Amino acid sequence: MHTNVHFARFAAGFLAILPLALTIALVVWLAGFVAAFLGPGSWAGGLFTRIGLAFVTHPAAAYSLGILILLAAIYVLGVIVRSRLKGTLGAIGDALVRPIPLVGQLYGMTSKFVSLLDRREDADLRAMTPVWCFFGGAGGTAVLGLMPSPEPLVLHGKPYRAVLIPTAPVPFGGGLIYVPEDWVEPAGIGVEGLTSTYVSMGISAPVETGTRAARP
Repeated sequence: MHTNVHFARFAAGFLAILPLALTIALVVWLAGFVAAFLGPGSWAGGLFTRIGLAFVTHPAAAYSLGILILLAAIYVLGVIVRSRLKGTLGAIGDALVRPIPLVGQLYGMTSKFVSLLDRREDADLRAMTPVWCFFGGAGGTAVLGLMPSPEPLVLHGKPYRAVLIPTAPVPFGGGLIYVPEDWVEPAGIGVEGLTSTYVSMGISAPVETGTRAARP
């Protein structure tokens, strides 16, 4: 009896501290991940240091100055992107990268996913709809995915839908599958809701914004 009470108290304390511990662990992991790619000892860090050494002589100050120059360059790029030159920059990127085998396909896929985060997405991107995919039909396993096109693909005389299944917690990767049309239903949430669900690894539950819409 006493053992069960002590165990229950220990479990309660463990569950109370678990969110904080997981948060700290995630922050430490992210810090290590960033340091591995952008730290002073990384290739990018060496580049930042070399840029900063053109203005200062101390390595640490040069590294910090190099990062500031990078942030300033990103800010200037953001100003350009929000201006009328956005289409021109996109056309230049398409002309330079898309003809490259494999790299061009990866560039195109990445560009579309990044564009989903832009509220000013064009009509083609607005056609990408969050959907529920019920494997086996109604009552089967439900997976939250993204339907890139409303047009079905006919396979063996039956209509199929292309569905992108993201991965958690990085929703910009995943797999493309084709499932029977009857397995797909609109999720009733926006792209932001889908992204939030996968980034939170299911903690943020997808909530439909109203009654279930008609089948696409």
